[in-house]
Amino acid sequence: MSDLVHVTSSPHVREKMDTQKIMLWVIISLLPASIFGIFNFGLRALLVLVLSIVSCVISEYLYDKILHKKNTITDLSAVVTGLLLGLNLPHTVQWFIPVLGGVFAIIVVKMLFGGLGQNFMNPALGARCFLLLSFAQPMTSFTYDGVTGATPLASLKAGESVDPVKMLLGTEAGTIGETSVIALLVGAIILLIMGIINLRIPATYIITFAVFILLFGGHGFDITFLIEELCGGGLILGAFFMATDYVTSPITPNGQILYGICLGVLTGLIRIFGSSAEGVSYAIIISNLLVPLIERVTVPRAFGIVPEKKGGSQ
Repeated sequence: MSDLVHVTSSPHVREKMDTQKIMLWVIISLLPASIFGIFNFGLRALLVLVLSIVSCVISEYLYDKILHKKNTITDLSAVVTGLLLGLNLPHTVQWFIPVLGGVFAIIVVKMLFGGLGQNFMNPALGARCFLLLSFAQPMTSFTYDGVTGATPLASLKAGESVDPVKMLLGTEAGTIGETSVIALLVGAIILLIMGIINLRIPATYIITFAVFILLFGGHGFDITFLIEELCGGGLILGAFFMATDYVTSPITPNGQILYGICLGVLTGLIRIFGSSAEGVSYAIIISNLLVPLIERVTVPRAFGIVPEKKGGSQ
């Protein structure tokens, strides 16, 4: 089933960018956040990233080998999954956590559903949520400069003050790849320039979330509070690098806008009214599950097709 090609209606446009090149550009775009994360948190962060990537690649290789399938690790999608998973982990987690997460992401979320193009949710985020449920304490324990403390968003939810400048620069506690908004935006610009993604999903997501925060955040039109919410909790990482995943996001323009609205509303609901200060991972996964329905209601009607009237002709 995974070898079937589903052809949409004409006209067809041939794209020179294949899967491997797309994944390569995603990896390049994630390098600024990865390098900053290693610089910010030390060699321990590098170890987590390496373990996550290697476990994903080996898991996919062994799955293909055992089931006598075509080797798919050369398309670099497993590397992207491992890198995204590692960037979503604290640098202090034990070595087996990124390994287990990589195996879960590739085997359970991706390969058991048919491999690349068939998975129903983002593998890296599926694995992160699995790890959050399985290892809550190490997955929510953050250390910066030798001091263990809450993330800026957790502090903000507790009514404490945070420094938005530090959140922009990334000199705060958090997961390896979520802290520096500047590094993430550099990577996002690379994706936009190369045409790997467009602004429809991330812009709709961020704007919807901003409106939700202003209306229901409890701080009125406090721009400082809004900036702090936008800069924290991996929102930028999720909006540009995971919500835009080709496989688990809508392909119709109107569907992408509706998808972005769902993301923004869900993230706001979880952050403001839920017990969690984050919400991005769960919002993206829930929206992934809604994609088939979103595409069904937003697919353009073929030219010349008239919907059949109920009750027959008069």
